[in-house]
Amino acid sequence: MPPARKSSHLERILGRVDDLDSVNLTILVQRLARERALLETVFNTIQEGILVIDELGRIEYANEAGCRVIGLKEEDVGTAILWRIVPELAKSLNFTAEGPAQVLPAVAREFEISYPEHRFVRLYLVPFESPEDEVSARFTLILSDISEEKATTQELIENERLSSIFDLAAGVAHEIGNPLNSLTIHLQLLKRQLAKVESCDQTGKMDSSLDVCIGEVQRLDGIITHFLQAIRPQLPDLQDVQLLDILTEVLDFQATEMKDLGIEVVIDIDEPPPMILGDRHQIKQVFFNVAKNAMEAMDAGGKLRFSVRVDDAFVFLFVADTGKGIAQDDLPRVFQPYYTSKADGHGLGMLVVRRIMRDHGGQIGIDSREGTGTIVTLQFPLKSRRVRMLETEDK
Repeated sequence: MPPARKSSHLERILGRVDDLDSVNLTILVQRLARERALLETVFNTIQEGILVIDELGRIEYANEAGCRVIGLKEEDVGTAILWRIVPELAKSLNFTAEGPAQVLPAVAREFEISYPEHRFVRLYLVPFESPEDEVSARFTLILSDISEEKATTQELIENERLSSIFDLAAGVAHEIGNPLNSLTIHLQLLKRQLAKVESCDQTGKMDSSLDVCIGEVQRLDGIITHFLQAIRPQLPDLQDVQLLDILTEVLDFQATEMKDLGIEVVIDIDEPPPMILGDRHQIKQVFFNVAKNAMEAMDAGGKLRFSVRVDDAFVFLFVADTGKGIAQDDLPRVFQPYYTSKADGHGLGMLVVRRIMRDHGGQIGIDSREGTGTIVTLQFPLKSRRVRMLETEDK
């Protein structure tokens, strides 16, 4: 036989409510209202979402975080059915239209939702005892947004995977580099020896073949050089830099090529953004690669637009082109080693760009639509934020 449940202070007061006069009854109601308001405030300061549902999934209570996580309007509390908002949950938790298929113990789940925005959520569900005069069961759900945790974990896995690949490939690249150097030397010797032979049709063909071989060896050597730069990064030499000055320098260098291609460059920046801590040469490499990719994605007569936005923590530089765009299926592969859509590309440029941005405490994002164009977002931390990050890393 289960132990008798102790009555609460509130239940003891309510048990005597019939004996209260109007003054004491008013005092009691005011006290209850204050306690309810206090509890509402407490629940709404909690970062996790808290829902109370009945056995049919009807949401009887939701704090502000709970409404935000599942996109629930406040006026729908009391009528909305959780399973209609997050359909996959009912099956996962073994609920049916009549209620849970069996008595549920505490349950933990992780699931992915796409509305009102894409999130990963950890759910903890536990039944709680209903008053004796109520037949239906109730459940408390605690929802934690773990999107950032998932992203961090995925980034760590990706970094470990790339590190393993690069460690292996660095050794292979080094071993390939030695015979390539030997091939270059001997091909050049052959070319010089051939120049001493009396010219004829055969020597001309042989000379052309040697040029092809030397060119291909140089191309392979260039790929290895780029690869080694990608996997043996230099720590940024952080100095006060002005992003607009670096951008102007890169665009001046590329001006002739852009003019020949008929590309219109628009710098939609009213005033220079705040100074940041950065490595001038590495940031220049970022701007060069991003602008070069944009040029190669556009036909003659395209438009390349640069704009800036600043908030309390970051400077955002947007690079928008009117090129052919990137297929949605290919977007996740842009930062993968050796992925390229160009016939003569080595597929390491964007990998280097992302590494430099991360080394600067920033991020790079890409939004693209086929036939419309691409927007690259470069996010740099403000100097004050970067200093705080460096101080934290030193501790």
